[in-house]
Amino acid sequence: MMKKMIFSLVALMLLCTAAVQAQSKSKLEKELERKGLLNVAEHIPGVEVYMVYATPYNFMGRVLYDGLDEAYLVPEAMEMLKKANDYLRKRRMDLHLVVYDAARPRSIQEQMWSVVEGTDLEDFVANPHKRGGGPHNFGIAVDVTLVDCTGHPIPMGSEYDYFGDRSRVDMEQELFENGEITRRELLNRRLLREVMTHAGWIVEPSEWWHFNCMPTSEAREKLQVIQ
Repeated sequence: MMKKMIFSLVALMLLCTAAVQAQSKSKLEKELERKGLLNVAEHIPGVEVYMVYATPYNFMGRVLYDGLDEAYLVPEAMEMLKKANDYLRKRRMDLHLVVYDAARPRSIQEQMWSVVEGTDLEDFVANPHKRGGGPHNFGIAVDVTLVDCTGHPIPMGSEYDYFGDRSRVDMEQELFENGEITRRELLNRRLLREVMTHAGWIVEPSEWWHFNCMPTSEAREKLQVIQ
């Protein structure tokens, strides 16, 4: 009898928690879930989420995500991120992944594009008007880095969203040889790529933190853009 009462109380607590979480979700987050996207924090508890564009501490200097505090991905991407996280736990127990950005409405992409359009920074922001949008606008992209056991991101040679050569993957050897990034930073980047590509993620040559779960051309054929 006592066991049944305990199980009933636990079940009731879980239902109440789920109800509170559902009520706290914004209209946009509910819409993402309606489209079939999944919440990273709910599906991979070991991955930290810190949505940079839900804060003013980004290259735009203001909050861009109104009502989007959580990272959302399409199911295929979620499974791949879980695989990457599991591999990292086996490879380096002292590190974990932190997600800075994931699914992004195209309306936000348009605001970002308006800042870089016509400048030499266009390579760092996908054109939302080109063939239906960029990878973030389909929920297939994730911006991640590695965090140590004290909660600090390990050095990668540039800050997240740094718009310059030091962010580029395809220039890393040159950057190292020129002394612009250290050997430790180079090895940290390679470790992040090892973890992500082991799970099938595709590297973005211009940004060490950005990975796609499929080519954007494939996403445009299979998925709906997030408006």
